[in-house]
Amino acid sequence: MTNRNEYVENLKVHLDQWNSEIAKWEAKAKIARTDLRIDYEMRLEALRKQRDEAKEKLDTLQKSAGDAWQDLARGADEAWTKMREAVEKASAHFQK
Repeated sequence: MTNRNEYVENLKVHLDQWNSEIAKWEAKAKIARTDLRIDYEMRLEALRKQRDEAKEKLDTLQKSAGDAWQDLARGADEAWTKMREAVEKASAHFQK
C-alpha cells in the first residue's frame, strides 16, 4: 500500500474530477426541459450526497494518526467505489 500522503492526494484528484463532472451536469440540468430537469436534479442530489460522504471519509483519513489511516483507508475505498459507480451511472444517463 502507498503511504498516507500519496493515498490522500490520489483521493483528492478523484474528488476534483468528480466535482468537475457534477458541475458540468449541473449546467446541463439548468438548460434542460422541465421534466428532464427534475430527473437531473434528483440524480445530481444523489451524486452530491455520495460525494459528500466520500469527502467526509477523506477528511477523517487526513486527520488520522499513525497507522490508523490504513484502517480508515478501507472505509474510504468503499466510499470511493460507490462514488465511482454513481458517477459512471450518471455519466451514462447525462450522455443521452
